[in-house]
Amino acid sequence: MGMLNWTVGQPVHERRIMDVGIPHNLGWNLGPEDLSHIPEHWLIYPEPDKSIHLLLGMVYTFFFVASMIGNGLVLWIFITSKPLRTASNMFVVNLAIFDFLMMLKAPIFLYNAFHQGFATGHLGCQIFAGMGSVSGIGQGMTNAAIAYDRYTTITSPFDGKLTRTKALLIVILIWIYTVPWTVMPFLEVWGRFVPEGFLTTCSFDYLTRTFDNRLFVGTIFTFSYVFPMLMIIYFYSQIVSKVFSHEAALRKQAKKMNVESLRANQTQNSESAEMRIAKAAITICSLFVLSWTPYAVGALIGAFGDQSLLTPGVSMIPAVCCKLVACIDPYIYALSHPRFRLELQKRLPWLAIKEKEVSDNQSVATEQSAPPQSTA
Repeated sequence: MGMLNWTVGQPVHERRIMDVGIPHNLGWNLGPEDLSHIPEHWLIYPEPDKSIHLLLGMVYTFFFVASMIGNGLVLWIFITSKPLRTASNMFVVNLAIFDFLMMLKAPIFLYNAFHQGFATGHLGCQIFAGMGSVSGIGQGMTNAAIAYDRYTTITSPFDGKLTRTKALLIVILIWIYTVPWTVMPFLEVWGRFVPEGFLTTCSFDYLTRTFDNRLFVGTIFTFSYVFPMLMIIYFYSQIVSKVFSHEAALRKQAKKMNVESLRANQTQNSESAEMRIAKAAITICSLFVLSWTPYAVGALIGAFGDQSLLTPGVSMIPAVCCKLVACIDPYIYALSHPRFRLELQKRLPWLAIKEKEVSDNQSVATEQSAPPQSTA
């Protein structure tokens, strides 16, 4: 294979490509105009086999269909059903919107994958990365808001519940917080969006080791990952602590009264409340860690660590993880919501959902003790 031959007046990025030994037949479905937008790190690796692109394309097709159906049902039912228009469910709807956006960009990836490379060009890359930035950061902050809502509801059941006005204000603040992290790299004011991995996906540039870019990576890591993670862990740990203390007090009082339990429905609900809450908290935190920790770690390695660890194949793992969780969200939480299942049963009886009518008191108790209805 011949090497790139540079002549007087050749762009600097092409000369640097030649210096690191990139073959002339680059593959990757690239044109000369694309090279300036692609970090040199990815171009030192051989083009992946066609079968890898096709396999990822099939996986993303499944994710796309599952997310569109799941999150589409969540948006349809929660928005059109009056009983579900509560302050808490505004966060569920907001999270479903971000999950929907996360997979709405999948056609760009599929086009690139089935054309084996950077087929949509720079504009497609910017759209893909911009939608990913908005949805990813929005997911994290909405999860933190859901954790806060559950915390206030469970620890202060009488005066801690959010009003719809306050919930709407929090949702607006989430969008205000999220948008600048997308606008700045999109306009290349600070940071930039570039292709990554197999050049079929795009994200913010975490490989260029200038001071400005490293500062951008460190800042977005802190504000978009560390902050929501700390809030989620704090609120759920407080919920678990509160519920455990409450259950301990109930058991102590029951012992003094020489009865087995103070709960009238103890025989129907054999699992203790603290175990349900603990499992919910662990599930929420685990899904958030699963979805965004790989990206966070990859970005830190790219900016400050050994970049040789970030092969094109390895870089696709974070992308797959965050898409998978965006598909799981509606099925684990929204579809396990009793009122949601009841509405779904009424509108789509052919799904054969067997959900019993619940009273308002039962429904309120369920919503207060159940896990947040979605997560990132």
